[in-house]
Amino acid sequence: MKQLAGSRWWLFIFAALLIVYLALAYVVLPVLWTHHEHEPGLASSPMVTRTGADIPGDPLNVGLVGSKEDILRAMQAAGWFPADAITLRSSIDIVGSVVLDRPYHDAPVSPLYYDGKKEQLAFENPDGKSADRRHHVRLWLVLEKGTDGRPVWLGSVTFDRGVGLSHDTGQVTHHIGPDIDAERGLLMRDLRQAGMVEAFFQISGVGPTLLAWNGEGDRYYTDGEIDVARLVVNGVRRIEPPATLPPPPLIALKDQIWHGVSNAVGQ
Repeated sequence: MKQLAGSRWWLFIFAALLIVYLALAYVVLPVLWTHHEHEPGLASSPMVTRTGADIPGDPLNVGLVGSKEDILRAMQAAGWFPADAITLRSSIDIVGSVVLDRPYHDAPVSPLYYDGKKEQLAFENPDGKSADRRHHVRLWLVLEKGTDGRPVWLGSVTFDRGVGLSHDTGQVTHHIGPDIDAERGLLMRDLRQAGMVEAFFQISGVGPTLLAWNGEGDRYYTDGEIDVARLVVNGVRRIEPPATLPPPPLIALKDQIWHGVSNAVGQ
């Protein structure tokens, strides 16, 4: 009888621990790690793009607040070039750029889709002479009016590290570098240094991710947050440093722990 009672006691403890784990992992922590206090209209939005074949693509990791004209002025000031549309001529030019190692600063980017729409804006920052290696960002208009009455755009910024075959479809494509947080930081720094930002804030993206693959089969990792820059109006350069609206304390703690873990495992 004592042995049976002991077994039931351990079974009860195991069941209790399992319930606590499930509650924390699937209810409490996801809720606590979600924050959209600066743009609540984005709380229910998906945070991953899709390819033309409806395969999950690159995650969203940046946002811009401002009109299309504000974005064009800001990106130009920051040294990012608007990408050409995909045409027969631009396709030939990008192949020539890669093969012959010659510049093509406004080379086209392959389309991705968000909420059923292809990117409305795309920009790039070359890394080297040809279009083989480049930083690039795609942007989608997601809110006509955000909390301050201006349009809100979400985007995905990644680094093209070279041309190859898609691991999923076999098509010729660019392969991205895995550290998409570094690309997010680069774009935000370029905009800040150009004096194009009034304020920075953060919202939740895909969540902490150590091992994930995009629609071309390329691995990426991220703390899962989206850095948002509220741009200056009409391209008027800001002299004073932009304001930074801090994330909730739990989010900041999560990011600190995540980056420590990712560094420890050699990311």
